[in-house]
Amino acid sequence: FVASPRHADMLLVTGPVTRNMELALRKTYNATPDPKVVVAVGACGISGGIFGRNYSTVGGVGDVVPVDVFIPGCPPRPHALLSGIWLAVGRIAGKRN
Repeated sequence: FVASPRHADMLLVTGPVTRNMELALRKTYNATPDPKVVVAVGACGISGGIFGRNYSTVGGVGDVVPVDVFIPGCPPRPHALLSGIWLAVGRIAGKRN
C-alpha cells in the first residue's frame, strides 16, 4: 500500500465504478507509472454486478480503464484473491523485461 498512485505498481479495484468516481479512476490510472497492472475484484468490479450500468454507475472497471487480471466472485474467495494478486505480480515482472 502506498500513499500516492505515483508510487504504485498495481491498482486493485473493488466494486462498480460510479459516475462520480469515473474521473478519479482515470486520473489514478494515468498517475500510476508504467509498468502497471489493474486488477478488477469481484462481480461488481468486473461487470458492475447487480448494479450493472444505470443512471449512477458506468459498469465495471474494464469499461473505464484496461484491466489485466479479473478475480471473480461475490465476494471472491480468499484463495482466489491471493491467486489473482500473485498473477498480477507476475505480469508486472513480465512487463518490466
